[in-house]
Amino acid sequence: MTDRAGAAGAAGAPGTDAWLAAELDRLLDFAEAAADPDGGFAYLDDDGRPVPGRPLELWITCRMTHVFALGHLLGRPGAGALADVGLAGLRGRFHDAEHGGWWAQVDADGPVTTAKTAYEHAFVVLAASSATAAGRPGAGELLADAVAVLLDHFWDDGAGMLVEEWDAAWTTLDGYRGVNANMHGVEALLAAADVLDDPALRERARRVTTRVVRDLAPAHDWRIPEHFDDSWTPLPDYHHDQPAHPFRPYGATVGHWLEWSRLTLHLRAALTDATGEAPGWMLEHAVTLFDAAVREGWHADRADGFVYTVDWDGRPVVRERMHWVVTEAIAAAAALHRATGEASYAAHETAWWEYAAAHLVDTERGSWRHELDADNRPSAATWAGKPDVYHAVGATLVPRLPLSPTASVALRDGLAGG
Repeated sequence: MTDRAGAAGAAGAPGTDAWLAAELDRLLDFAEAAADPDGGFAYLDDDGRPVPGRPLELWITCRMTHVFALGHLLGRPGAGALADVGLAGLRGRFHDAEHGGWWAQVDADGPVTTAKTAYEHAFVVLAASSATAAGRPGAGELLADAVAVLLDHFWDDGAGMLVEEWDAAWTTLDGYRGVNANMHGVEALLAAADVLDDPALRERARRVTTRVVRDLAPAHDWRIPEHFDDSWTPLPDYHHDQPAHPFRPYGATVGHWLEWSRLTLHLRAALTDATGEAPGWMLEHAVTLFDAAVREGWHADRADGFVYTVDWDGRPVVRERMHWVVTEAIAAAAALHRATGEASYAAHETAWWEYAAAHLVDTERGSWRHELDADNRPSAATWAGKPDVYHAVGATLVPRLPLSPTASVALRDGLAGG
């Protein structure tokens, strides 16, 4: 194993290809300790140790399976076996053998919660897609099952969106609807479309993106609403009393504007590859979302870093700096630079890598600090520990991969640097 504290520091300036490769390796080295012998991946603390007594979470297991499948495709020794640990958990302890689908949390005694949610199920599709591209045993069957569950139970064809939450037996649908699950649904559908060569999945991703990026974003001054009722009417005051909620915060989430910007560019490139053209609004709206995030999120309170959320007038609400927002800013800037060739995006990317290296990359204890306060000091108001490496790994790969196909297929097909 590499020296997880020092590998990236010895590879040159942050953001260069050599630095990115070393940083990805350092992240995966840190993540290895999360592997659970009974299948799945644990939540890690600041030093990379599984948190005692904490249930295993489906979203973490899926994300870790995904990144280790990518590591295997990159030729990292042992990464394939670690992806298999995740697959074992997804086929075993997380899977509901009676009703189908996957439990959101499990411990040694079984499921801790029985609700089945679109956010986690989208990550099952992503993990299975990457593992299938990596040729891991049983991944193809898991992917077929995961896609069927996502489409049969969560896809609302009338809305062109994913619903949020069912009970264990798929008999009662919760009234909440959320954009976060749909965003990761787009990511998963694009990945599965490439792995399975299924344009119908890409079309569903297009429908979701059209509703959110073409329609909802400009209708709300580019501050994408996150929370909706069962008629898809926005709930602007949702969680006003829990503004720093880790998954459903009040207000508009700046990092998601960046993530939607990048996903729109991936979809645009995929549609162009498949059909020769993509809707003209896609590049324009990706640029505008990125610009809005920089304008209202970066240095919004006179300190470097992106604030977590803003209100409906663009004023900061939660000022903590989440590591994942910076990773998505870097990835969106890299994607826009690839799509447009404009040097300003490369300059943003360089500046944000320097910020990340100065404040977030933890060269002493490994991985990245997941949260900083408004003065860029380590914080744990929303995120304690370092639960996974998914966002940071993505930021090391997007600058080195084409916009289409998605990461696992691009790596499988030898397109790194393309």
